Amino acid sequence: MRRSVVGLMVLLFAVLFLYRMANPVAVVAQPGTAEAGDSPAMLAGYSVDSSRAERDWEGKFRAIPSPANLRSYMQRLSARPHHVGTEYDRENAEWILSLFKEWGWDAHIENFYVLLPTPKQREVELVAPAHFTATLEEPTVSVDPTSDQHSEQLPTYNAYSADGDVTAPLVYVNYGIPADYDELDRLGISVKGAIVIARYGMSWRGIKPKVAAEHGAVGCLIYSDPHEDGYFRGDVFPGGAWRPLEGVQRGSVMDMVLYPGDPLTPGEGATKDAKRLPLSEAKTITKIPVLPLSYGDAQPLLSALRGPVAPENWRGSLSFTYHVGPGPAKVHLKVEANWDTKTLYDVIARIPGSTSPDEWVVRGNHEDAWVNGAEDPLSGTVAEMEEARAMGDLLKQGWKPRRTMIYCIWDGEEEGLLGSTEWGEEHAEELRQHAAVYINSDSNDRGYLGAEGSHTLEKFINGVARDIEDPETKLSVWKRHQLELIAHGNTEERKEARSHTDWHIGALGSGSDYTVFIDHLGIASLDLGYGGESGGGIYHSVYDDFYWYTHFGDTDFMYGRALAQTAGTAMMRLADADLLPFDFTALADTLHTYDDELKKLLKDKQDAVRERNLEIDEGVFTATNNPREPLVPPAKEDPPPYLNFAPLDNAVDALTRSAARYQKALEKARANGGAALDHASLQRVNELLIESERKLTSASGLPGRSWFTHQIYAPGFYTGYGVKTLPAAREAIEQKKWKEADEGLAEIGRILDGEAALIQHAADELEAISK
Repeated sequence: MRRSVVGLMVLLFAVLFLYRMANPVAVVAQPGTAEAGDSPAMLAGYSVDSSRAERDWEGKFRAIPSPANLRSYMQRLSARPHHVGTEYDRENAEWILSLFKEWGWDAHIENFYVLLPTPKQREVELVAPAHFTATLEEPTVSVDPTSDQHSEQLPTYNAYSADGDVTAPLVYVNYGIPADYDELDRLGISVKGAIVIARYGMSWRGIKPKVAAEHGAVGCLIYSDPHEDGYFRGDVFPGGAWRPLEGVQRGSVMDMVLYPGDPLTPGEGATKDAKRLPLSEAKTITKIPVLPLSYGDAQPLLSALRGPVAPENWRGSLSFTYHVGPGPAKVHLKVEANWDTKTLYDVIARIPGSTSPDEWVVRGNHEDAWVNGAEDPLSGTVAEMEEARAMGDLLKQGWKPRRTMIYCIWDGEEEGLLGSTEWGEEHAEELRQHAAVYINSDSNDRGYLGAEGSHTLEKFINGVARDIEDPETKLSVWKRHQLELIAHGNTEERKEARSHTDWHIGALGSGSDYTVFIDHLGIASLDLGYGGESGGGIYHSVYDDFYWYTHFGDTDFMYGRALAQTAGTAMMRLADADLLPFDFTALADTLHTYDDELKKLLKDKQDAVRERNLEIDEGVFTATNNPREPLVPPAKEDPPPYLNFAPLDNAVDALTRSAARYQKALEKARANGGAALDHASLQRVNELLIESERKLTSASGLPGRSWFTHQIYAPGFYTGYGVKTLPAAREAIEQKKWKEADEGLAEIGRILDGEAALIQHAADELEAISK
């Protein structure tokens, strides 16, 4: 039926209005896409013409990923346990390799040979005041078809625990982080010669036995309290998503804050011919034996404790009064492993660049799992695979990336970032010379886009997020994330979300395969994934499988598709850009924030020590001590000294000026439709941009852990996964190493001065092109 012209125009305006309400990218010029005064279609790092072509290819790409394919890949990959060393791990790698080749990629498997202990003997017994033997097993669930594959499942254990056979009193240490041991000191309780039991949470698990050993403990048990991921959170599996009574969180306890990867080949790829340390010299193996427990196995141990009642914030959700101990509970713990060498299978695929083949953009997600691993990691793996398939389709249509794209499916991530670390170390010089950006993903669920990484990429990933549609709301994922910040943030966060044109990305510490790229090699990196709406308690258990994921995770795989669209768009946009879309204003702003945080940290410590010393002099602790629940009064200490922040302050200011200069040069280059961005001389500017993240590293690394070279971001020595920014100074302040703190501030200042000079050089080069 024909419509009148007026009617058609009314309908057209109505549709356009609704579209613009749902897609603010269409109407608001924002950094990362169009900027004020530019063509609306102009992307950062592109001319008008190249932007138009790029948007066309990106649109074709985003139409290809299929939720049905994602589901099919996951069902195949998660059908059997596939931890490192299993036949199914190898079969998965070979199957993925065959798909990459079918999709038109140049692909191969690269092998490494790593130390991987697996359980030979595990025992946990309560020997007093009663007797109880922990089952240390996860039972079959009748509705879950893969939960019965017991002969193929890794037993519940902590990889890289030391062997040991100890019997000792039990002490409950809450989360087992340094602050908890300060609380034990106030309670007058020592763990020397004891076995500690800690609950999961508040730090990476490997920190718990590390801190316990530092305080003289002889063994460590780590259990999952229902308060964190069990019935306190919701219905337990199989009736709900949360951890059941006998669910156990496996995991590595390697001391990865010293160095990740194979413990016997630090800094060197674990090839067949690599020089290896003797096992006795491996620094990342724990000092004491460690095992994980379900809350079903932990309950009899914890309920047998007496001694002081645990502080209120130490109490979980088990149905008894939490006591700290020691006594009368005494526990026998035995751990013995097979210390074998296992083979890794990294799948490495590439599409050579058409114009700048020596500039690489790298993508990665791991495939190995503790057991079947549907959520962790396959929900991310399958998205990367579908990206690769879609790009293969584009190749057949005539698309060719400007830069070389390398897609990696890692092995051995779970045990200690093994596959990515060994590959990164083996190819370190090539990567330092050629790699522009690394983009990582891991687990993926329903909800909001999360992005963390190098702040030179903050504006870039905001621009990508504006072009991706959220599957549930049909808003852009950028807009949905902004509204989530407004809904759940504090007053300052809401104000910032409404007033800033970009949302801030968090910094990266460790915990996934980006670690070797950003922390060791100084390659600008991003970690992407969706989540926040489908919680659960099956992390690292036998119940993380296809049945759980298709009932409680991203059940229709629409957010898997969104991840493929997001990471794939980011990869294409980086690979095809005339000028790499790095931005230094966000980096400068972030460093100002970090500088202010350090000053506040020091002042807060000074104020706290002065106040505590005053209260000791006033007799506050003696007067308020309850004789029935006595606490040990704190000792007086000297207030922290004033530190010299001038090197850091001056360097941050210099970097801010250089960032503004580069931004001005970039705006000039973008004038007249970005004609200057087609200039052949951009190669030198791109080389400087690639080098910019390397400039934030130091060859000597961080104090006491030289593998970690990045001076702006690093995993915390006592947090593990959690990031410490400006770590050389921040951790020295936290650990009261004042001389080291001053040295750290000076070193960071020197590093940032070098970064400012490089940015200035890039600005000069860009200005010369634009004349």
